[in-house]
Amino acid sequence: MRLGLTATVPVEIILAAGLIPVDLNNIFITSESPSRLVSSAEAQGFSHGVCSWIKGIYSAVFEQEINKIIAVTGGDCSNTIALGEVLDSRGIDVIHFSYPLSRRRADLEKEMENLRLILSASWNEIYRIRSRLESIREKLSLIDYLTYRDNIVTGGENHFFLVRSSDFGGDPDGFEKELDEFLELARKRIPMTEEIRLGYLGVPPIFSGLYEKVESMGARVVFNEVQRQFSMPCSRGDMVDQYLAYTYPYSVEGRIKDITHAIEERSLDGLIHYTQTFCYRQLYDILIRERLPIPVLTLEGDKPGPLDSRISLRLETFIEMLRTRKEE
Repeated sequence: MRLGLTATVPVEIILAAGLIPVDLNNIFITSESPSRLVSSAEAQGFSHGVCSWIKGIYSAVFEQEINKIIAVTGGDCSNTIALGEVLDSRGIDVIHFSYPLSRRRADLEKEMENLRLILSASWNEIYRIRSRLESIREKLSLIDYLTYRDNIVTGGENHFFLVRSSDFGGDPDGFEKELDEFLELARKRIPMTEEIRLGYLGVPPIFSGLYEKVESMGARVVFNEVQRQFSMPCSRGDMVDQYLAYTYPYSVEGRIKDITHAIEERSLDGLIHYTQTFCYRQLYDILIRERLPIPVLTLEGDKPGPLDSRISLRLETFIEMLRTRKEE
């Protein structure tokens, strides 16, 4: 049975219950026509002022004939609370999961235990699955390392693999095989020598072509902040420790610390901060600009589609500014 996810959750519990995790965000954005899914939700009453990701997730549930989902109602999108109620009224079985704002161990442990009981998974099996996923996560970390140290993986490829670690494509074995094949090919490459090294902050972009455009201008994204967090790069300790170290659901302070470390470790020249239209997380842009030591370009996205000329021009201007700044 497939279990839809509105955001990253402890996937080990889902797999231990014998269920197939399906990240609805990935289903939506990789569909043949994401715009059609957005329009379908609007035709059913969703306002134009509601985030396109929420509308895409809603339509993806029905297009994929998913009958049960986990709605992350704390630490992600505040609209998910209402989305869960709408889906419940349409006959979808909705399980709620919340990352506690307090970031207290006891609170997160309670949420995870509740999810475990609902899905009828044993802790022994959960930890067996966690151990199985370790080799996959190590290979994801290797892809990240080859991006910023060996310079043989593009920013788009880094994004492609890390963002899918939220559900491992519903098939960890198949996903690992794909990783192995990619790593074998990547190791044969000649290192890239871009002039400008960038970090990408925020949720994955709703528009396509960003990474390709950046690289066409002699720059490369060598740090995908949130996508890297999906891969659980800090998995020391037990399961609770692992999901406490996951920065995205909690306060922006943890994210800023993670980004600051990446700036130094990866020799970043500038940052692209993506914000989604109608998302409360846009406010974090204020703190990100105030607290980080290198230039930040903020890009806002609304609906799915190719990169438009306005955003392309802003990228070109930003990269040229960084190039001039570096030459001074």
